[in-house]
Amino acid sequence: MGAGGWGTALACVAGRAGHGVRLWSRNEEVVAAINASRVNSVYLPASEIAGDVTATRDPREALGGSEFVILAAPSHATRELLTRVASDIPANAVLVSATKGIEVETGLRVSEIARDVLGEGRARDFVCLSGPSFAQEVAAGQPTAVVAACAVDAPALRVQSVLSYENLRVYTNDDLVGVELGGAVKNVIALAAGMVNGLGFGANSVAALVTRGLAEMTRFGVAQGARVETLAGLAGLGDLVLTCTGSLSRNQVAEGVRTTRAVKSIADRIGVGMPITEQVHAVLYEGTSPRDAARELMARPLRGEFEEMMK
Repeated sequence: MGAGGWGTALACVAGRAGHGVRLWSRNEEVVAAINASRVNSVYLPASEIAGDVTATRDPREALGGSEFVILAAPSHATRELLTRVASDIPANAVLVSATKGIEVETGLRVSEIARDVLGEGRARDFVCLSGPSFAQEVAAGQPTAVVAACAVDAPALRVQSVLSYENLRVYTNDDLVGVELGGAVKNVIALAAGMVNGLGFGANSVAALVTRGLAEMTRFGVAQGARVETLAGLAGLGDLVLTCTGSLSRNQVAEGVRTTRAVKSIADRIGVGMPITEQVHAVLYEGTSPRDAARELMARPLRGEFEEMMK
């Protein structure tokens, strides 16, 4: 559900693995191009879509009889999409989120939005698919590792079995909170990385940002029930390094602008210090210049490296 770059890349993998795939998009041009030319000419033009993959603009046609429903629309569109298609989702289908973000208005993760819209029963088996995964590279067949997270084992194992194929390796994890938060908060740090690049700073600055960004992500996650090791894994450190150092991060950065507001609001409410997030928010929403934000971070009171790890 969503034929952007990542949704299309996952359809490519599933099609190559021999599964029947219906790829839903609102975009008439995207649907026509996929069905006629076997390529998503708008979002993933360099990759041929092989196998039994059919695009449609009709959500009922897309969902009918599905065993797995992968949500690949932007996070801010997830509630509207789920509300629209709720009655068409097959009762036994596994819901999988391939979206990385937090709803600004409510502070809810995607799994919590699903619970809000679909009810507790459907949300219990909700799976989050996350990790360092540029769509172009996955579709091109380059080796990639991601994680499927669910509070219970069976749905994650099913997703692992279905989507692990050739170049895509899927690990499982039962820390749904940590995987969802890692995928969301790293987009905020990615915005800071873009500012570092724009200011002309070098590798020292990027290394410091990634390391201290991970510390922020970990504090934020642990305060909400996530595990430290999850944030040090594929959905945390792995995705953070990719997004802060790779050249294909436009989608993640777009999510980060909205997510920054949500993360700062939650951090303020639960009392977690997130100085990088605060300065990204100041640049985006308060008129602070990136250079002044960098100066503010470097002028913070000196302390031990792990002094504020859980503060």
